[in-house]
Amino acid sequence: MRQTFYILNKLQVLFITLIIGFVSITNAQEKKKIEIKYSGFLHVDEAIYPGAKVLTRDDAQQVHIEHKGANMWCDKAIHYSKENFIEAYGNVQVKQGDTINMTSKYVEYSGASGLAFASGDVVLKDPNSTISSDTLYFDRVKQQAFYKNGGTVVKDSSGTITSKIGRYYMDIPKYQFVEDVVLVNKESTINSNFFDFYPDTGHAYLFGPSTITTETSVTYCEKGFYDTEKKVGYALKKARIDYDNRIIEGDSLYFDNNISFASASNNIKVTDTINNSIIKGHYAEVFKENDSVFITKRALAITLQENDSIYMHADKIMVTGKPENRIVRAYYNAKIFKTDLSGKADSIHSNQKTGITELINIDRFSSSDKFSTQRKPILWNIENQMTGDTIHLISNTETEKIDSLRVFNNAFIISKDTISEDGYNQIYGMRLIGLFNEENALRQVDIIKNAESIFYTRNDKQELIGIDKAKSGSISMLFADGDIEEYNRINQVDGNLYPESQYPEKEKILKGFDWREDERPLSVEDLFKDDPPLVLPVIKGLEDYVPQEDFFDEEMLERIKNADNRAKNNKKEPSKALRHIPKPTEKGQKLMPKMMKKPIEKLGNPNDISK
Repeated sequence: MRQTFYILNKLQVLFITLIIGFVSITNAQEKKKIEIKYSGFLHVDEAIYPGAKVLTRDDAQQVHIEHKGANMWCDKAIHYSKENFIEAYGNVQVKQGDTINMTSKYVEYSGASGLAFASGDVVLKDPNSTISSDTLYFDRVKQQAFYKNGGTVVKDSSGTITSKIGRYYMDIPKYQFVEDVVLVNKESTINSNFFDFYPDTGHAYLFGPSTITTETSVTYCEKGFYDTEKKVGYALKKARIDYDNRIIEGDSLYFDNNISFASASNNIKVTDTINNSIIKGHYAEVFKENDSVFITKRALAITLQENDSIYMHADKIMVTGKPENRIVRAYYNAKIFKTDLSGKADSIHSNQKTGITELINIDRFSSSDKFSTQRKPILWNIENQMTGDTIHLISNTETEKIDSLRVFNNAFIISKDTISEDGYNQIYGMRLIGLFNEENALRQVDIIKNAESIFYTRNDKQELIGIDKAKSGSISMLFADGDIEEYNRINQVDGNLYPESQYPEKEKILKGFDWREDERPLSVEDLFKDDPPLVLPVIKGLEDYVPQEDFFDEEMLERIKNADNRAKNNKKEPSKALRHIPKPTEKGQKLMPKMMKKPIEKLGNPNDISK
């Protein structure tokens, strides 16, 4: 008896288990079916809607439909229960949880594949943004929405985005826009070809030819990032920012549109469109409102002229002031070059309004510093070398040609004698005033106060007559082709003309003589010969654009195919499952270039740019 009772209990347990499993499977299948929660009226019309029930609203409320946690309301619905498919018409509203709310004029939805198609004034809202389009696909399995014939996305704090093709990843959340993408807000307009947008942060990633236009600037790049809420970003690949009268170009540009500020790294070029000048280097900062540019790392300022541009180089260059009053400051180890004039000083300042360029030394280094010798500012013109405590070059502000110079304190001018190997013409005094001719060559030089001189005097045949050494109150000289043509001493104190053989060797140079021909830049490249080796940092920014797979990918098409096969097993007529699905050759399915294959979920840190 006990054995029999035991066997019966085992059979009962097995039976109960089978019953529970059957009920569970049945309930699971039922849950997968579209469920009609409310309908005012129901009728069947096999002639028009074979195998379907027609549901319509009443005066109290709309037709209510539910499937897997999503609810839909409409004025009229056609329900194909065997296909698990429904068509909804009139004031359609779909809600998924507390996050998705979609309205439209028409919706069709396959419970078997999880794909919905909406048309007619479609609006899909979530907590971060709103999508509007004439037609919209919604894949509930992947939680993605997609339009291919034009749409609009609105995020209050970021602006309005329009594009031909758009895709929304609800679980990230992330938008991807393709073709004719335009974002408009109060501060800016963005145009791009490929545009990734994160609605929760307002971060936008631009790929392909793209522009960001504000009231004060236009930024161009072919790869970039922009925070649409904070109004800051950076541009890579053919990056360029146009301000009112300046164009900034570089390998990497950071910009803050709140304060019209930009910084740039590597291969920088800043063009002044009004003053016809260019600044180059490898790190720069531009403050538009302050009309200032700071540039370093092989900084080079170029003033463009018709026949002979002027080049200025220093460790750092700063340009400030309005276009009509630009001031250029180059420091330290500053140099200037043009074909007939070059110079060097600790600092060079140029005022475009006054036309004065100052060569200055600043006493600021310790004895161990590389510039601690504090050698005086120096200027070379043709064969003449001029030094002094401070040198001023004065240009005509209308013609922009150098017409005169001033040397203040300890003025010293040296030119090598044309024949003698160790002979130098020298003049020293407290101040020097020089005038240039039309060819930018020194024509007249006046040395004022406490003048001393040594001249190698020659006849018309360039034969040496003797060496003339004298002291006087001042000296006035005329030059021709870099040589002294004539000179006059005023208030001469003493002086003698010595034959070369009788001239003491130790008297051949004046006190303070410093011949610095080896420092003279003879080309633009020579301006950089004292610079340490330049190693440019590697710019770390955005990865190359790699798009996601097609919206109608193999996995989705397989789901639709399976839904279609299940429907055909129940009916002889073709199912509704494949309606509105683009054919593989239809424009819009292959949205991206063939070279772009893998998805990119998150892009680089927008602040991760190595300087």
